[in-house]
Amino acid sequence: MANRLVATAEQTALLEVREVTKAFPSPDGKGFIQVLSPLSFSIRAEEWVVVVGPSGGGKSTLLRILLGLIPPTSGEVLVHGKPLRGVHPNAALVFQQFALLPWLTVLENVELPLRAKGIPRLERLKRALAVIDMVGLDGYESAYPRELSGGMKQRVGLARALVVEPELLCMDEPFSALDVLTAENLRAELLRLWLERKMPTKAIVMVTHNLEEAVQLADRILVLGGRPTRLRAEIEVDLPHPRSPDSPSFRALLDDLYQWMTDPTRPDQKVVVATEISPQPFVPLPHARVGGIAGLLHILADVGGQIDLHELAHRLHLSIDDLLPIVEAARLLGFMEVKEGDLILTEKGIDWLKADILKRKEIFRDLVIQIPLIARIVSALRSTRNKTLPMDFFLDLLDEHFGEDEARRQLQTAIDWGRYAELFTYDATTDMLRAEE
Repeated sequence: MANRLVATAEQTALLEVREVTKAFPSPDGKGFIQVLSPLSFSIRAEEWVVVVGPSGGGKSTLLRILLGLIPPTSGEVLVHGKPLRGVHPNAALVFQQFALLPWLTVLENVELPLRAKGIPRLERLKRALAVIDMVGLDGYESAYPRELSGGMKQRVGLARALVVEPELLCMDEPFSALDVLTAENLRAELLRLWLERKMPTKAIVMVTHNLEEAVQLADRILVLGGRPTRLRAEIEVDLPHPRSPDSPSFRALLDDLYQWMTDPTRPDQKVVVATEISPQPFVPLPHARVGGIAGLLHILADVGGQIDLHELAHRLHLSIDDLLPIVEAARLLGFMEVKEGDLILTEKGIDWLKADILKRKEIFRDLVIQIPLIARIVSALRSTRNKTLPMDFFLDLLDEHFGEDEARRQLQTAIDWGRYAELFTYDATTDMLRAEE
């Protein structure tokens, strides 16, 4: 199956991002936290652009700026050369979660945006039925969301986005809530619709944390990274479809992408002018447990202290995406380095492995207390008379920076690390954190 024709840079961009930044008020109200440093890129017709980057790095925030759902702090978004004011008039969004109204049928959910636009009933029905058939839901028009599987619910979400015939289709991790087989099937069907020009859209922008998915689908990959987030690399993908994950070219591109994701010292492919920014109060924690970090280091030690990340994932029968949080956690703590796609055990990692359990805790405690989120929790707990605070106190603080779901995940990781380091405890029955003596 051949690629769609990719538009040249000389063609008028459907959308342009010019020096866009985003900052949010700090919790104390005395300053701002800059999430996005100046970003500049364009979206052209006939291309599928995938945005990748670390968790909590502002990918979803960027997507919402492109849609006009939230304004940039500075810079501008241009649609066909004109500044975007308010919501993008010809774009649609597919959510990570299905976001269906449970009291409406499949047909009614798909018709909903047409109803909001005031489209006459017969025209709504005609367009909704056509797109329902397109995504493979013919026969389920009268079904309610509770009767559908996860994959079918996401098909409804896709149909609801496509029924307005958007020029730009945005997708925020659309397959992450699905099981592996369902995600693979829906991904393949969506790609087929795109390549065969059966979708009423001119360009796709998708956010994902799955790097193999990015290489499988993208015409161009934007790699975000850093604190605040910047555009580290822009990778053109010229591999023909269908793309085999076992092909040398696929693996080479995937390895290159992993290097961008795991090596913060690698020089950016595109130079971005730095501006004065507020310090970042929280470095997002990779979602990895201490046991997982220890297991990774033991494996590294067993293979001589160095192994290619892709080879390790193959040996463990895991996707590299599953390993990345553990890799990032070990790197953050200084237990290992990542160079040109290889994981390398450091002297600090070797010392930690050789230590007994009490010494391990001591080493771990000295390292994690330097991480801003852990330090802030410990400081807040020790500032109270009984050295105790409710979990909701910290969730409220983190929600300002990460959103509700990610805030809870960040705090759960912090609790796991803090417990192991014996810096604080957590009582699940009372939802209270208490500082250790």
